[in-house]
Amino acid sequence: MNTDKKTFYCLRFLLPLRCVIFFLIFAAGAALTKQKTEDISNWWSIAASAVNIAVILLLYFIAKKNKSSYAKLINYEKGKTKAGQIIGISALTAGVGMAGMYAAGYFCYGIIPYAAPMMIAPIPVWLAAVNVAVLPVTTALAEEGLYLGCGVNQIQNNILAIIVPAFFFALQHCFIPMLFDLRYIVYRFISFLPLTLILCWYYRKKRNPLPVMTGHAIIDLATALQILATSAVPGLYETMCRNG
Repeated sequence: MNTDKKTFYCLRFLLPLRCVIFFLIFAAGAALTKQKTEDISNWWSIAASAVNIAVILLLYFIAKKNKSSYAKLINYEKGKTKAGQIIGISALTAGVGMAGMYAAGYFCYGIIPYAAPMMIAPIPVWLAAVNVAVLPVTTALAEEGLYLGCGVNQIQNNILAIIVPAFFFALQHCFIPMLFDLRYIVYRFISFLPLTLILCWYYRKKRNPLPVMTGHAIIDLATALQILATSAVPGLYETMCRNG
């Protein structure tokens, strides 16, 4: 994507955007409902889908203003991807993602396996069902569009092009959902940093977003299905938390 200087800086400085938005959403939500942020944390997946859609639209309009397209922003080329690439990166994403979460859980909480229980907390069933389709697709389009398209693609230095987007890619998870708990924030950050570094490195090397997006979508699909299960089956959430 050929960008003028003004658009380049606009794209690069979008990287912290999701961190700020999620912080404001949960801080405002807690203030409006007169609850703590942890009391509304089960709504994180709905907030994420809404923010994803807003980010996708923003990236679309920025690309259009620059007489380009979202596909060019992320360097997507039809027919470039082979099935083996998708399978390999999807497996790597799942493996590194789980390993990062378990290692972070042990480091921060002394428990293996550890997973933040609010991530699969129940919400209204119909919303959970809709979000099974919405969350994985919009997350892949929004996050890869932002951190790969606006980050990796727009920073010329090979090292900074990996480290800077990967940092914000991981950091945003500290605010999804937002809890005013330092140990939780550290846990979320180090859970994702190894994976985001690998994904940004892979994309920088291959310039092919589809395997990364597919692997990412599969992880979010699994999470959305767990939320649907806890929402649809009374008592399942408490059982899963006890067993976990």
